Amino acid sequence: MSKENTERLWNTNYCRVMIANFSLFFAFYLLTPLLPLYLVERFEATKDIVGLVLSGYTLTALMARPFSGFLVDSFPRKRVLMVCFFFFFIFFGGYLGASSLLLFTIVRTLHGAPFGALTVANSTVAIDVLPSSRRNEGIGYYGLSNNLAMAIAPTVAIYLYRLTDNFELLFWLALLIAGLGMAVDAGVNIEKRNVGKMKTESGTMNAEGPSYGKVLSFDRFFLVRGWLLALNMVFFGLCFGVMSNYLAIYSKEVMGITGGTGTWFLLLSAGLIASRLQGAKALREGRLLWNAGEGVIISCFAYLIFVLCTNEFGYYASALLLGLGNGHMWPAFQNLIISMAHHNERGTANSTLLISWDVGIGLGVLLGGFVSELMSYEAAFWMVALSQLIGMAVFFIFTRQSYNNVVERL
Repeated sequence: MSKENTERLWNTNYCRVMIANFSLFFAFYLLTPLLPLYLVERFEATKDIVGLVLSGYTLTALMARPFSGFLVDSFPRKRVLMVCFFFFFIFFGGYLGASSLLLFTIVRTLHGAPFGALTVANSTVAIDVLPSSRRNEGIGYYGLSNNLAMAIAPTVAIYLYRLTDNFELLFWLALLIAGLGMAVDAGVNIEKRNVGKMKTESGTMNAEGPSYGKVLSFDRFFLVRGWLLALNMVFFGLCFGVMSNYLAIYSKEVMGITGGTGTWFLLLSAGLIASRLQGAKALREGRLLWNAGEGVIISCFAYLIFVLCTNEFGYYASALLLGLGNGHMWPAFQNLIISMAHHNERGTANSTLLISWDVGIGLGVLLGGFVSELMSYEAAFWMVALSQLIGMAVFFIFTRQSYNNVVERL
């Protein structure tokens, strides 16, 4: 393969992985903003029950993350990827047959496991098919597929629901789109790896990091040296867990905005896309901590504006700012934790970041439901602002120095 092809960012395999990632997140976000309403209208679930039902998905995704990181680092990644995608696809059919709250809870909870494993496998494959010189930039652009899905899917879902008042249509559409993503991923070509030894630019790796022949240990499932980055993501994930799951009900019951959820997600995604494009230069130059810090600060302003300005201006401005903040923060954090990992720990590094995000999301869904039931939705969103402030303090006081120390030792 020529150097020109090797260094080409938008190669065929990378584009396929991007399309597949868009499909899986489109299917996910097609249901996410309306599931609380579905549970209330179809099964008459209370707010705290809604929180419990929705947190089950995140719990099983969390449980699957460390094992999926181990699997993609230890077995042929294409095979792991396709198995995960198949189960992610097939579970959408389960929603159509769930005739009771108990059955729906079981299906929703089990569905989290293939989602958790699939996001780890797909993002690790994306890193594999990227040329090393374009990896920071490529990881940043990879997130655009998530952002586009987040921009389009909630808007499509809300429009279709208002037009048809039919949740089953959304379940069928999610099933179809997940199947298309699986078909696209089936065409990705991944270089075969030697499971016993790992090749790097400088030769064959045996001593660096855990080898594939080692006895199973905790660091095969969680990148211990990245624990502070992981802690940050717990705080930030909690914020987004509350925001993404309770936004529609909050805007309707508290702010009196009944048709603005789709626009809110559209503005969020516009900010995400703009920040990914604007931050690509900083990622390409390796200014990861700068990009991450900028994203953390902007996100903090977004949540504060949301809780302080309880009007349409605050509502929509917070969406755009949150998109700008997360768009800087996410690719920077992913590159930071990849930089803290050895070559044969990429799956583990990816799963560690996503585990932390899942823990935060799950806590957000669960605590958001209980706090809103016991106190109010306003209290739940003040909890969000506080979580973001704590996460920001941890990042600037501890995480940045920890990252520099780890990278110096590697």
